[in-house]
Amino acid sequence: MTAPTPPGPAGALGAALSAEYAAIWAYGPIGVRLTGAARTAAKEAEAAHRRRRDDLIVQLSAGGGNVPPDRAGYTLPFPVADRASALRLAAEVEERTAAFWRAVVPVTSGADRDRALAALVEYAVRATRWRRTAGITPLTVPFPGRPA
Repeated sequence: MTAPTPPGPAGALGAALSAEYAAIWAYGPIGVRLTGAARTAAKEAEAAHRRRRDDLIVQLSAGGGNVPPDRAGYTLPFPVADRASALRLAAEVEERTAAFWRAVVPVTSGADRDRALAALVEYAVRATRWRRTAGITPLTVPFPGRPA
């Protein structure tokens, strides 16, 4: 059992960091099922999550905040056995990670809010691209990062 997320900016940023860890982990099983342009897009997405993870670790450490540890592994929401399931998972990873960044927006201000909004938009756009590649409709959602 994990401890509840502390309220406020540090707690929301810590939760977003945990989401980044999970996203990075998920791109391993995703990438091995893809080829060509889709594999390249998966590598780029993983690299983007790694950059954001690294930035968050530095930010939380410098601010004296709690840096949640990465876990050894994560449970995927469904098996990734082929290209179709890999693409579906990629879209879901981006949607789920966007939800954590959406939670950061209202509890932050200034540069922190700008970074959270940029992450939310980036992941919403990437989820749309994955849905388009997978042939999933609708391509977009009305409020990215918000539960349906």
